[in-house]
Formats: sequence, structure tokens, C-alpha cells
Amino acid sequence: MIRSILYATDLGLYASYVLQHALAMSRSFKADLYVVHAVEPMGLFAESVLQTYLDEETLGELRRNGLSTVMASIEQRVLEGFRDELGDGQQDLQLIRAVRVLQGDPPAVILEEAQKLGVDLLVVGSHSHGADLAVPLGRTAARIVQLSEAPVYLVPMLQHRGHGDL
Repeated sequence: MIRSILYATDLGLYASYVLQHALAMSRSFKADLYVVHAVEPMGLFAESVLQTYLDEETLGELRRNGLSTVMASIEQRVLEGFRDELGDGQQDLQLIRAVRVLQGDPPAVILEEAQKLGVDLLVVGSHSHGADLAVPLGRTAARIVQLSEAPVYLVPMLQHRGHGDL
């Protein structure tokens, strides 16, 4: 029985397409839907640029409070985006129990959140928005399929390939 679903999104071009699959599954099973978006950690270059332009106190404050503020802002924007996208389908919005934006390696963040929530199913797209569609499976999707303890519902991006690719 599927009682809870985790939808992992990259917030990219195909996110609404994958969201529709997650919502349809959630409606079908009357399951709670959780949404997670992983933000890659700030790289060394960005860190060094910040150190160049900010004093230690400001940089410390940014590290302590800035990231959580940014993450909360992204979570709010994701929810607002869902509201705009769903339009008249506001009852679908009630299926979404939580939206989490977390920093870290996307496959690790998604799998950790799935385990924490104890979800019965993960919904992910086969590729992110910038991926080479000639590759059969994107890096994040491949890692999730390999390592997930819960079943994975993989939404293929085949409609974006040429028909001669098969």
C-alpha cells in the first residue's frame, strides 16, 4: 500500500511534467505527497569570492543565517509556483504535506529525506533540465534507482528525443 510519496524535483524545464505524475499517483493512492529539492553546496570559487568582498563578521552571519533564509525563500517560491501552475486544481495542493529545500549532493539528500520520512514511493524524472538526453539516465536518477530502499517511479523524458533514437 502506498501512503506517502516523495517527489524529487530539480525545478527545471520538465518539473511540471513530473509533478503531474506525482500528483496523479498521490490522488490515485490517496497518499501524502512530500516535495524535496536539493541545492548543490557552494563551491570553493564562490566561497573565495565571498571572502574577498565580505568581512569575517558579515561572512559569519551569512553562513549562520543567510543560507536558511535563502532555503526558506526557495521553499516559498516552490509552493507559489505550484499554486500558479495548478490554477483551478487547488485541491491537488492539499495533497502536498511539505516542501523541503535542502543543501547537499542531490541523490544523497533525496535518499536521506526518503528514509527520514519513511515514504513508500519516490517519483523522479529520468533526466534534469540540462542533461544530455542521449544518455539513458541522468546521474541523480541513476543513483536513486541504484540505492533507494523504496520503489522508484521514474518519469521518462522520451517525448523530448527523436523517434529514431529507439
